[in-house]
Amino acid sequence: SDLQKQEERGELLQPLIFVLLVLCSVVLYFKVSLMDPGFVMPEEEEGEGEGQGVVAIPQIPGDVKLRRCGYCLVKQPMRAKHCQLCQHCVRRYDHHCPWLENCVGERNHPLFIVYLSVQLLVLLWGGHIAWSGLYFEQSWEWLQHNIFLLMSFFLIFIFTIVVLLLLVSQLYLISCNTTTWEFMSHHRISYLRHSELENPFDQGIILNLWRFFC
Repeated sequence: SDLQKQEERGELLQPLIFVLLVLCSVVLYFKVSLMDPGFVMPEEEEGEGEGQGVVAIPQIPGDVKLRRCGYCLVKQPMRAKHCQLCQHCVRRYDHHCPWLENCVGERNHPLFIVYLSVQLLVLLWGGHIAWSGLYFEQSWEWLQHNIFLLMSFFLIFIFTIVVLLLLVSQLYLISCNTTTWEFMSHHRISYLRHSELENPFDQGIILNLWRFFC
């Protein structure tokens, strides 16, 4: 049959890989959106010293102490922030993603980067498929027959730019060992505002990436 001939020629391998990538993207989306991003629980306060964060980062002045959250009343670890949408404090809070309806924090941040990478690959491949199906002709009839492909390519192009910019900005912040929240609100965060260094958590690109992903 034609299907067997296509399989023998290896023509079914690329569509199969593309479908698997799409499924992987969907699984990663639900995994990142449903998992605990690193919520700070009240029972975790026992055993946490007042100067735990100061000991780990000696460049931060000693008068910067862990404070109690005014919303959920838990003692916030260093780099944690309360998310009013999730109603929890999140460890190493990066941002609240409206597309995921979940925070990106200490536990799901690496998986979020993997999800963005897979999503970008799917979008680039989908854009290539949409573009390869277009045969340009200057006629109204051609436009009517190809309007769906044109709209698909335009939407894929927009989403590709958004995902690419987000991924590049995330990788840059990770390489500096800072978060989106710390980058945007540096002047309002006490342990950064009172620090002698602009970024006391930066330990070099290689070590920053290693500690984040490994």
